[in-house]
Order: sequence, then structure tokens, then C-alpha cells
Amino acid sequence: MRVPDHLGVIPDGNRRWAIDKGMTKEKGYDSGLNPGLEVFKLCEGLGIKELTFYGFTADNTKRPKIQRLAFTKACIDAVELLAKENADLLVIGNTNSNMFPKELIPYTGTRRRFGDGGVKVNFLVNYDWKWDIGNIISEEGDIKTPINLLKSKDISRVDLIIRWGGRRRLSGFLPLQAVYSDFYIIEDYWPDFRREHFNEAINWYDKQDITLGG
Repeated sequence: MRVPDHLGVIPDGNRRWAIDKGMTKEKGYDSGLNPGLEVFKLCEGLGIKELTFYGFTADNTKRPKIQRLAFTKACIDAVELLAKENADLLVIGNTNSNMFPKELIPYTGTRRRFGDGGVKVNFLVNYDWKWDIGNIISEEGDIKTPINLLKSKDISRVDLIIRWGGRRRLSGFLPLQAVYSDFYIIEDYWPDFRREHFNEAINWYDKQDITLGG
């Protein structure tokens, strides 16, 4: 079976899941921690080399404070859980903003190895695609070179993106690395993650004709 070298995960639907369970919206984020760890272990088992999680965006910080604090804490907890695994971790996001959690500063800048290393894990926290590509866009809107001016230059091209929660949009997810990504939608919410979701997406990807435009 052909598996993607780099998998992107958009773990959407936490708030809708909480509402369906009769809870307030901010209660949905903690329930996404175990699914994230399980996806990591599945990637590890399949030999997927790189994994990127969409934590939260700069736009997400416009939500009510109680929700912002909840998803920020969930991201901190998720990164700290992954730091207990065999992983090469990197957190990418606008650290100059006061919305970036100080607890995650040690994971930024340089990829850190935990355990024996293995899967490269990227976590997008307080991420803004305009911030990411800001150094390669001129005032006239022209793209300049080299590409290593990207803030996310250490993240490779994404082969497959899986989005939970049924939405059909990228929501600003790594726009340059996602330029040739295959995109698979899971209708179920992220906290309702099942291993079958992951397996279905990987089996679907195996059947795609990957040409990268050629």
C-alpha cells in the first residue's frame, strides 16, 4: 500500500460535538486529545514520515475568551502528550502575539527530538497563513524567492489532508505546502474519531492517481 509521506489533520467539530452532547462549546476541546494521540500512533505504525496538526489559528482567537482559553489549553496538553512519544516536534505560529501560549515557546524555532525520535510532528498554534508567507509577498502582491523565507519552511509539502467535521475548506492550512494535497473529508466530528476514519482515508489515498500536475 502507498501511504502519504506527510499527512495533515484538520480536527474540526469540537464545538458542534459539545452542543450535541448538551454541553457548552468550550467543553469539546479536551475530547480531542486522545484522537490526536491515536492518529500519531497510527502514522507511526504505517511509516508515515511527517504529521501536521491544525491547532488553532489567529482568527480563532476572536472567539469568546472561555473558548479561547479552552482550545489553547488543549493545544498545550496535546503537544505535551506528544512529547512523551518517539517524535521530532515543532510548533509553528506567531510567537510575537500575546495569544501564543508561553508554555509552547520551547517547542518553537528548532525541531526537538523526544524519545528515539521518528515521525516529524508539526503543530500549528496561533497560525496565520498571511503571517507565514509574509516574507515572500511583495507590496504589489508578487511572490518572491527563495521559498525558505516561509515561516513554516521546515514543514514539507503535504500529500494528504484529512478534515473531520464535514466542512469542505482548508481554512488557511499551510497554503503553499498544500498546493498539491489530496483532500479527504470525514463527516463525523473530531471527538468521535474512530480508527476506521483513518483507515478509510489512507485506503482512498492509495487509489488516487498522484501526478502533481504532470
